[in-house]
Amino acid sequence: MDKTLSCDGTPIAYRRRGDGPPVILVGGALSTAETEAPLAHLLAPRFGVVTYDRRGRGSSGDHGPYAVEREIEDLAALVTAVGGRASVFGVGAGGALAAEAAAAGVPIDLLAAYEPTYTPGAAGARFKASCTARLHRLLSTEDRAGAVELFLSVTGVPADTIARTRRAPLWPGLVALAHTLAYDDALLGDGSIPAERFASVTARTLVVCGGSSSARARQSTHALAKAVPRARHRTLTGQTRDLAPQAVAPVLTEFFAADASPLRRAS
Repeated sequence: MDKTLSCDGTPIAYRRRGDGPPVILVGGALSTAETEAPLAHLLAPRFGVVTYDRRGRGSSGDHGPYAVEREIEDLAALVTAVGGRASVFGVGAGGALAAEAAAAGVPIDLLAAYEPTYTPGAAGARFKASCTARLHRLLSTEDRAGAVELFLSVTGVPADTIARTRRAPLWPGLVALAHTLAYDDALLGDGSIPAERFASVTARTLVVCGGSSSARARQSTHALAKAVPRARHRTLTGQTRDLAPQAVAPVLTEFFAADASPLRRAS
């Protein structure tokens, strides 16, 4: 993997596949660059696809203390490393990070996000506050496995599936990333969509949800699409929070390829 340095000197590890216009994939909770590799392979024939280990994950560094601004700077450093402008696709909390970066002025041509995990509304705020408190209690006592279980449960993973996951080979890798759940939690603030901040996003935006996802996820994506000035919404039939790369790759190819060329000619 290649590396670039963020503003605070933190090394951010990334890999680029393909030679077309740059598209950066921003992973969600408990993901690494390897998690996004299947989608990257599907997009690479048309784009120069960048996957990266977010701060605190995989081969990237983790200079503390954590702040959302540092992750925005990490993404900005990647954009610089791949030529100064890029399109971005983020999943879950990675979608929230991508939107925050666009609002902060990172040069993002086209922005796409799949189910950023906001929980708008009074009930959503109470739910988010409760989850945040429980997460920090678990991490403060070094109960990393408990933190992963909490995340899986609140995102709708059934108890029997969590039990099987604990016995699976991937479990130690998830536990190793448990501390970054606090980073994703911070990205989402109080759970509300920061409409005033996102009103400054100028990039053409696509907000996507799964047709079989929870009602909360579907409502949240519609609200996000309304908050971003140049956004449109799309539902992928049959998809859930566990997005299949084969389902979203054609949508992203159409969005990035159809819209990128005129923007790049004008830049």
